[in-house]
Amino acid sequence: MTRLVGAVGRRSLDAFEAWLRVSVLIVDTLAWIVVRPFRGHRLRVRAALEAVVEFGVRSLPIVGMITFLIGVILALQASYTLSKWGANRYIAALVAVTALRELAPLMTAVLITGRCGSAITAEIGTMKVGEELDALEVMGLDPIRFLVAPKLLGMVVAVPCVTLVAMLLMIAGGWAAGTTIAGVPSVVYLHETANALVTKDLTTGLTKSVFFALVICWVGVYRGFEVEGGAEGVGHKTTSSVVTSIFLVIIMDLVFTVLFYLY
Repeated sequence: MTRLVGAVGRRSLDAFEAWLRVSVLIVDTLAWIVVRPFRGHRLRVRAALEAVVEFGVRSLPIVGMITFLIGVILALQASYTLSKWGANRYIAALVAVTALRELAPLMTAVLITGRCGSAITAEIGTMKVGEELDALEVMGLDPIRFLVAPKLLGMVVAVPCVTLVAMLLMIAGGWAAGTTIAGVPSVVYLHETANALVTKDLTTGLTKSVFFALVICWVGVYRGFEVEGGAEGVGHKTTSSVVTSIFLVIIMDLVFTVLFYLY
């Protein structure tokens, strides 16, 4: 019983300590982005733009290809059921709404987590192992301002933009499969797509993507600062970063889905 209570207590204290560290990281990052620029501390705009290119532009090929193929798969799976009732024309509505509300934001977040979230952890972890973070502090440069704030700005801009492209490509994939394989006339498919979508579908997906971006960046940064033990520690925390980010993205996706469903 003593060992059990001790183990529970240690886990609880570790979780509370991690929560405090994440809270401090979030507050410091937002302070450098929102408050301190008005007090004479300039944002590293060039670094933020480079992050947008890295997280957004260079992620487009893999995200675009996969979301297009998912649109094809989704249309064919929908046709398998809808064709039994002669309702293939409604493939368009199913693909469009699912793409905007759910699959495009989620798949974009998962892919960017694997490509960019892990890179953030590896970069910061390698700098910590090589004592480069200590060198920044010795030179009077705050690592949060120098490393984290530009990455957060870049991620928040890049993920919604990539998500928007993913939405269009997923719908295009559904259109390609629906018109060529399922036999839905192109005019009918486009008409049903336009009728099915409302503004709330787009705002739902883009709102999710913004919060997914925050999760991906902060988890990657936090795991990077946690790295210890050389190259092995970098690899361990990089893996942990990807797993944690995907888990939190799905949890956040569930929360926002419930909220948008109810309201």
